[in-house]
Amino acid sequence: MKFSYQDFLNQMPLPANEKWREGVWDIEAFKHGTMLLEVFAPRNRDEQTPHTQDELYFVARGHGEFVLENKRINFQAGDALFVPAGKPHRFENFSDDFVTWVVFWGAEGGEAE
Repeated sequence: MKFSYQDFLNQMPLPANEKWREGVWDIEAFKHGTMLLEVFAPRNRDEQTPHTQDELYFVARGHGEFVLENKRINFQAGDALFVPAGKPHRFENFSDDFVTWVVFWGAEGGEAE
């Protein structure tokens, strides 16, 4: 199967809600078993909260800073970022064209090392 982030960007933003007051900038692209693939392209602020599964971000476009717990990491297109389940994280100071794939998988609470 093939997926294009541009196809999903064309469907965003989804309607605003309490958490994402300027519209929802993530969309489910594909689901298979415990694996979920999304496109995430926040605008202005990243309001996400910790997730219950492990996750990988694959940065498709843009650059900025990724904050995992209290550690800041510069990122750019082509980078991959791992987040263990339950860990606070967010994107900051990201470019206007920022888009990332995000893959969630595995058991609730994350996989053991």
